Amino acid sequence: MQSERFSSKTPLAISYLFVPGNRPERFSKAVEAGPDAIILDLEDAVHPDSKAAARSGIRAWQESTPKVACERYIRLNSVSSPLLRQDLAWLDELRYPERCDGIFLPKAECPEALAPVVERLLEWQPALKIIAIIETAKGLQQVESIAAIAGVTRLAFGSLDFSLDIDCSQTPEAFLFARNRIVLASRTADLPAPIDGVTPAINDLAVVTKDSHYARSLGFGAKLCIHPAQLDSVQRAFLPDSHQLAWADRVMRAVATGSHAVQVDGEMVDLPLIEHAQRLLDLARQHAPVVRADAC
Repeated sequence: MQSERFSSKTPLAISYLFVPGNRPERFSKAVEAGPDAIILDLEDAVHPDSKAAARSGIRAWQESTPKVACERYIRLNSVSSPLLRQDLAWLDELRYPERCDGIFLPKAECPEALAPVVERLLEWQPALKIIAIIETAKGLQQVESIAAIAGVTRLAFGSLDFSLDIDCSQTPEAFLFARNRIVLASRTADLPAPIDGVTPAINDLAVVTKDSHYARSLGFGAKLCIHPAQLDSVQRAFLPDSHQLAWADRVMRAVATGSHAVQVDGEMVDLPLIEHAQRLLDLARQHAPVVRADAC
């Protein structure tokens, strides 16, 4: 049986846009760019000397901005960092915890260390969505246990840090094992399809599109973005196009008589493909009117 987290009627975010926490002038602009979620970053995008300023900037914006058109997440510093204690104390000072939809926990590695942090965060904001980022060899080795932590609602792949950790190339082949394992761990823990890592290319949207389609083909359901220009390419890649939706509609019309084995477009369609067709239609309805036109 699928968990309540997985079967929620709330559409799952597809595009997550990072914004450095020490650049508060970009926060509202990031929302206006149209992501499903923004991630106000306290970790890698912020120099150690600017952490305090980043916290102040995020706090001021959160308290002055009651409503936005997307989800709001904060990426804290890693569990192994001494800065996390400062982050947690700072969260306690925020006047409106309900304005934070979720937390990204980077460099998730040790379930025993991660679980009490998750528990602590849920005490602060019980409705919080907590996303663990797998971005080291140790984290990948423990990914099944991390996915099973009560309160973790989704996994993400930190591909750039992962390549640094194991000293591999940033290529699909080098990341394949890690991506597959993160997808499988998410499924076995009844979590939603995980979030793929960033594509460094900003100006070459063809690369963003290619990376997004590849991640989707492996079972990922979303992607981290580092620039507003990437959002449309990501959104289009992870949603069904008009050809897929037309096929899904033909399948569902063909099985309306009650048969689970029919011929559609000259090919045999049985129950797994019927369920796939229904999933495409459900996804399109959840994200309407975002559904893309014909694939590029």
